[in-house]
Amino acid sequence: MSDKSWAAIAKHTGMLDHDFSKEPFRLTAKQIKIAVQDFKQTNEKEVRILCKQDTREDRPAIFKDNELFLLPTKNGEYAVIQGDGYMDVPPIKKSTEVYPSKLDFHLDTSEIGDSEMQHLDFAYASSLIRTFMDDPSLVLTIRGRKYTPHFAFRVGKHKLEAEGVQTEVDAGYEGRKQVVLVEAKRAKNTNTIIRQLFYPFRQWQAHTKKPVMTIFFQRDELGYSLWQFRFNDVGDYNSIELVRSQKFAISGF
Repeated sequence: MSDKSWAAIAKHTGMLDHDFSKEPFRLTAKQIKIAVQDFKQTNEKEVRILCKQDTREDRPAIFKDNELFLLPTKNGEYAVIQGDGYMDVPPIKKSTEVYPSKLDFHLDTSEIGDSEMQHLDFAYASSLIRTFMDDPSLVLTIRGRKYTPHFAFRVGKHKLEAEGVQTEVDAGYEGRKQVVLVEAKRAKNTNTIIRQLFYPFRQWQAHTKKPVMTIFFQRDELGYSLWQFRFNDVGDYNSIELVRSQKFAISGF
């Protein structure tokens, strides 16, 4: 379990003796590997797995007990920060809107499988993404893993810099006047780490003069839920706020 692994990491690095009020604690993949080298299970010693803390609940006990969260700063380097690095995904109280698909034929292949990518592709093919963003010009241009350029930002009172951090965008769309990035989840998450929206936002903002918009997308048994978020201060990790949200049921396919 990650609780045992992170207890070993904390002991090896002296992490809990650190004064988090002064600055984040710096941690490297090499230190993690050394601390857990005697563990046998992959999920107890794989750095990628141990550092994947996408929701508040995913954090190990040491992080929960000390109000900590983890952000990558370089490939193989991390900052452990005291505070709340997550955002709540607000429930959508509006009634579900029935959305007529813009396709005039049935997509047989869309019914094979149940992945988040598949549902996102179907929502795009039906023009739901274009309709939600009120932009018929949007086309798919971004997908997969890339590395960030250098950027600086604030988390609470602390200043951080990131460079060469691997990010993954589930889908990115460019239109005549904007770029839209989507983080898709199949499970119904009540919260998510802000990093999954903030890092790609900062990354693609450096590559275009067009406004970069961010969407959180979920599929459940009742339909498709979309939340548009924005960062009021591009240099402030915690400045995220909800713009609007809506739940849709796609019909006519």
